[in-house]
Amino acid sequence: MAKKGRPSKIEIARRKHNIQKDKIINFIMVIALILIIGIGWHNLQADELVHKFKNPSFSGVGTSSHYLTIENQEFNRKADIKAEFKALKEQQERDAENTTLARFLRNLESRIYAQLSRQLVDQLFGETPQTSGVLEFMGTTIEYTVSPDGLMITLKITDADGNVTEITLPIGSFTF
Repeated sequence: MAKKGRPSKIEIARRKHNIQKDKIINFIMVIALILIIGIGWHNLQADELVHKFKNPSFSGVGTSSHYLTIENQEFNRKADIKAEFKALKEQQERDAENTTLARFLRNLESRIYAQLSRQLVDQLFGETPQTSGVLEFMGTTIEYTVSPDGLMITLKITDADGNVTEITLPIGSFTF
């Protein structure tokens, strides 16, 4: 049951407190409304949005230097690929030349040429020298003749394609 009559001091203090509390809440709401309207008003007055391309291919600003940069990058990449391919190919060739079989064949070939050279020298300058002769080896023909006075040797070398090389050497200059 509610009391009738005059309110007590506690009731009056509670009513005053509620009134002050309502005033503070109303004041905060007015401030918040003003802030919201101010922010909204500021956004309503914003400048228009303008789009500009950064890429020179689209905007046209600095296009030539942009194209040069792209061209240089492409050129350098292609050159790097070619150099890498060439280095790999050379490495494979070096590896193929340095196998045991390849070294053996080079050594054998060198010894065969040395033996042929020794035989040719023996025929020209040995105990019974010959004045002419023919040597055929792997499609190459070597003809040698000593001049009638015995001072010059002429070597005529004909390769498999028919190309002829003629070398004339003085005999007297073979001294050490």
